[in-house]
Amino acid sequence: MPDIGFESVAYGRTHGSFLDAGSRQQCALLLHGVNADRTSMIDRAKFLKTLGLSSLAIDLQAHGETVGEQISFGYFESEDAYHGLRYLKTVAGCHQVIAIGVSLGGAATLLGKTAAEADALVLESVFPTIEEAVADRIEARLGPIASLLAPLLYAQIPLRIGIPIEKLRPIDSLKSLQIPVLVIGGSQDLSTKVSETRRMYQTIHSPKQLWIVEGAVHQDIYRYDPPGYESRLRQFIQAML
Repeated sequence: MPDIGFESVAYGRTHGSFLDAGSRQQCALLLHGVNADRTSMIDRAKFLKTLGLSSLAIDLQAHGETVGEQISFGYFESEDAYHGLRYLKTVAGCHQVIAIGVSLGGAATLLGKTAAEADALVLESVFPTIEEAVADRIEARLGPIASLLAPLLYAQIPLRIGIPIEKLRPIDSLKSLQIPVLVIGGSQDLSTKVSETRRMYQTIHSPKQLWIVEGAVHQDIYRYDPPGYESRLRQFIQAML
């Protein structure tokens, strides 16, 4: 990561960058979105350092320095998320870990073991099911015809990456969570509709907060509204951890 203060680390196959805030009481695992890498999480890590949190930003499989042949919508990426969590808890010695996942990164948090062992979650623009994710993206480009084309596309997923579509339902993992969760989504997001973000929030039974960001699409929410993001995240961490 091309920024002073970050230490390059590797745990299993997963590469990342650690920013030490001088405390291991609370730490953050930062998980980027699709077609990005850990450098997209630099600003979040710097902000968290001002709150006293050390951070680990990782590259998910087939992104950045972490090996992988293809994107799997969070399924195989969940292994990298778990590697990051284990690094923070066992190597860095962090007492509490909050996992912050953007889109693909949020799905990776929910589809593996990370959510069960983290102490809090921030889920930004995370799709409920792969069927909805595919349909939303087609609808955004082609309109109502998406209802006809989407089943043809997501039916190919098991053939292309060897994963049953029943395994690509991040929303199912929310039902059993017992940790605090902050759910974030854009009011104008066409890739993860605001109704889907609200449904994700409603599924959670543990302590939770919801932030619908007015005017935001499927984008980096922190870059869209830095003051608002910092205020919401600070409030969540102080209230929930």
